Amino acid sequence: MGWLARLRQHIPTREQIHNNPRLAWLGPWLKEPKLWHWSRRGVAMGVALGVFFGLIIPVAQIPASVAAAVVMRANIPAAIASTLVSNPVTFGPIYYGAYKLGVVVTGAKKTASPKDLLASTEVDEDAGLWTRVAALGKPLLVGLSITAVLMGLLTYGVITLIWRWRTVTKRRSRKR
Repeated sequence: MGWLARLRQHIPTREQIHNNPRLAWLGPWLKEPKLWHWSRRGVAMGVALGVFFGLIIPVAQIPASVAAAVVMRANIPAAIASTLVSNPVTFGPIYYGAYKLGVVVTGAKKTASPKDLLASTEVDEDAGLWTRVAALGKPLLVGLSITAVLMGLLTYGVITLIWRWRTVTKRRSRKR
């Protein structure tokens, strides 16, 4: 059994989701067949949306990606799974790289590195992590926006190309 078949075993079926009483209020939107179909466009769009929302917003990534998938008729399971690109392990490097990109793009003066700012007392000691991250300001927001858009577009293109390549390869092997 391939990895894709094993992955599909763990994804709830459309019927399981439709019969879930907690999700009954979403019924009219979630019953659209295109949202669950494994097509090239649907999966590529779902992954692109998931990566975008996984990078751009630190909380509520899954609801945002599902809402966007419903509006854009993308694959919901792919959108949900791809939000995991941002997790506790990757959060730090992603935000640090986005901040550095934002400093370059905006031309902002770097008064302190993000590492120093997050560890320093320039921001109130009682302030939470989000307050400290918000103190990084415009460079971080610009860097995250650019990173999220570029990575979303890149994943859409790569998945489309891989899907197309696999389709052509299968057709050629059937002809032989």
